[in-house]
Amino acid sequence: MEKIYDTIIIGGGPAGYSAALYCARNARSTLVIEKLSAGGQMATSPHIENYPGFDEAVDGFVLAEKMQHGAEHFGAETMYETVTKLELSGDIKTVETTGGILKSKTVLCAMGAYPRELGLKKEAQLRGKGIAYCATCDGMLFKNKDVIVVGGGNSAIADALYLSKICHHVYLVHRRDSLRASKVYEDQLKDSGIDIVWNSRVVDIKEDGVVRGAVLEDVHTNKLHEIACDGIFVAVGRVADTALVKDQLTLDDHGYILADETTRTNLDGVFAIGDIRSKPLRQIVTAASDGATASKFVEEYLMRLK
Repeated sequence: MEKIYDTIIIGGGPAGYSAALYCARNARSTLVIEKLSAGGQMATSPHIENYPGFDEAVDGFVLAEKMQHGAEHFGAETMYETVTKLELSGDIKTVETTGGILKSKTVLCAMGAYPRELGLKKEAQLRGKGIAYCATCDGMLFKNKDVIVVGGGNSAIADALYLSKICHHVYLVHRRDSLRASKVYEDQLKDSGIDIVWNSRVVDIKEDGVVRGAVLEDVHTNKLHEIACDGIFVAVGRVADTALVKDQLTLDDHGYILADETTRTNLDGVFAIGDIRSKPLRQIVTAASDGATASKFVEEYLMRLK
């Protein structure tokens, strides 16, 4: 007889494994499908200093493994495959993967969101070596150092303001001559000590195994100049990984899945957790919270199916 899971969780980040832990402890058959390795974006950060319970920085990969093992201890399964198609309507959901077709009564979307990159040749190899995408995650690694923040929207300004309280000096590099951020952020910039470099974009990274500076190009004159720094924070937006569900679930104007604090979506038995959900704050701790919350409403839904 074909197995039908109680819940399939797509994505093995902190949201996914938190949900898996709680669902498995409820004695529900639970499968996590992850295409790479446990942790998602978290696993790429070597020093996490803002997750409760650790008085020293914890490696994101290590933390991810602990979350995975914790869920599997209570019976959750993990499958390393890529999900290629979802059919989310009806009482039984269909999840097509590169390894075959699976069935489940509920589906939790935990595919996350990924930061937009600058597209520079050395960017990937310097991630965690001076290139960062989350100021609140990695800011303390640059205490009393010089950093660049790239971007001009609310996230970039918020990152720059946060870093200005930690770092020796902060440069904000924006490709236009005015910011796209809200007025409240602009007002805070006035006395922050942040240097704004207008009409410029980063075209190269100076490095010797770690970031040592950036090469900037004036977008009008094409003139180049360098800024010495220890870190470059990229804040040019994030992209929700919603390609699989965009024609079935309701998304907000930025492409994130609309789900309230219950994590329920517009389809019965389908939930959105972690960074993929429309929400005001995306951190490891809020992702884990989503997973725990979702398990309560997964359980309520499964009880109604009986």
